[in-house]
Parts: sequence; C-alpha cells; structure tokens
Amino acid sequence: MDPRAEAFLRLLKIMDELREQCPWDRKQTLETLRLLTIEETYELGDAILEGDLDGVKKELGDLILHIVFYARIGKEKGAFDITDVMNGICEKLIRRHPHIYGDVKVKDEEEVKANWERIKLEEKSQDANRSVDPHGRPTDAAPSVLEGVPKGLPSMVKAIRIQDKARGVGFDWDNREQVWEKVHEELRELKTEVDAGSPKQAEEIGDVLFSIVNYARFLGIDPDEALERTNRKFIHRFQYMERASREDGKKLGEMSLAEMDAYWEKAKTL
Repeated sequence: MDPRAEAFLRLLKIMDELREQCPWDRKQTLETLRLLTIEETYELGDAILEGDLDGVKKELGDLILHIVFYARIGKEKGAFDITDVMNGICEKLIRRHPHIYGDVKVKDEEEVKANWERIKLEEKSQDANRSVDPHGRPTDAAPSVLEGVPKGLPSMVKAIRIQDKARGVGFDWDNREQVWEKVHEELRELKTEVDAGSPKQAEEIGDVLFSIVNYARFLGIDPDEALERTNRKFIHRFQYMERASREDGKKLGEMSLAEMDAYWEKAKTL
C-alpha cells in the first residue's frame, strides 16, 4: 500500500476511535471546533514566518486532524463524509485547471488565475440557477464575483482577496505607477479631511490602507505578511530597549524620548 494512503487510513481509524471512546472528542461539534481551527491556522502561519519547518509539519498535522474531525461529524449528520470531501476537491481542481486536464492553452500565471475566477463564477451561476427561496420558488439572482470572499476574514486579508477577484475579471490598474499615484491621491484626501477635522477621517484612513494593499499587490508583496514582519521587528527592538534600560537601572516610563531613541538605534544594529 502507498505509505501516504496507509498513514491517512491510520488517522481515520484513530479519529473513529476517539469519537467513540473519548469524552472530550465525543462532545465536540462543528461550532466548537471552529475557533480551534482558526487558532491552528494562525499557528501554522507563525511557523511559516519563522522558517520553522518542523513546526510547519506539526501544524499541518493539526489542521489535517481538524479536517478529518469535521468529516466525521458530517458523516454522523448524514451530510457528507471524508470520501465526499476528498472527491469534491479533486473534481474542483480538475474543473479549474482546464490547461492541465483539458485543451485550454495559457501563457502565464495570470491567465491561470483569470480562468480559475471565470470558472468559479460559472459554477456559482449554475448553483444560483438551481437555488430556491424559503418558499421553494426558484431564484435568479446572479452571483457576485466577490461572493467568494469570506465575511470573517481579517480586514487586510479581505482587501487582498477583494482586489485579486476584481483583477480576475479585468477590473484593475494597468501598471504600478498608476497605483502609486492613487496612494498619493488618497493621502492628500486624508490630509484634507484631517486638517478640516472632518468625521470622514476614518473613511479616508481606510482608503489609504486599501490603496497601499493594492500597491503591495503590484509589487508582488503580501502586505499582511509584510506588516506581521514589521510587528515582530518592532517587538524585538522594543523588548531590547526594556532589557537594556533595565540593566542600566532605568525605566522606560521615566526616560526622555531622546534617551529611549538611543536604545532604539542600538537595537536596530542587532
């Protein structure tokens, strides 16, 4: 037997045993697992950013366990099982890669992404045509390109996905210089509202952030990852300031900004 299949079957068997015999595992529901899954996903993200490949391996195992757990609960509800889950993703991958499993020709990654979004929208249109309202009547509402963006995503990640999906149907800037000018335009509008003490300041801050996310996309930079790396860099430097000032018998709250800045500059060299 393929060792990959053997390992997966072993996990399925353990999951069945835990669900039947362990009081904690028996108690879990789709809802109680939800937040734990989100936490595991963030832990995987942390391991990736830290370059901890052993941690990545461990966190992937935790996520696979959650997938198997959800599938077991789905089976108990008579809704789906792990076979349905696996076959479903296989069929979707085949449908959305017609350049691999069909006769479609693509020249680059951008065409692959555009095809993916087009096929996804066609699938949603077919689902909409088959859907009914609470009274059993057919609905004919056309799906939005943006329907696939989860409402619960963190705001910056949501902005990235919104822009990606809009780009998939051709709604995008031609080049990064245009986006850079848009960043400056939004900054000027923010300055105007701030100077006027306008209640629109928060809205303009949002526009600036959205345009920065867009510019990062044009540079091929993940802005969420870039911000997280800056967060970690700030934490590292700030904690150095705390340690170094404490060793010198000082407290940050009692120091001048110039004194603290001297420690900060030292931290930047480490």
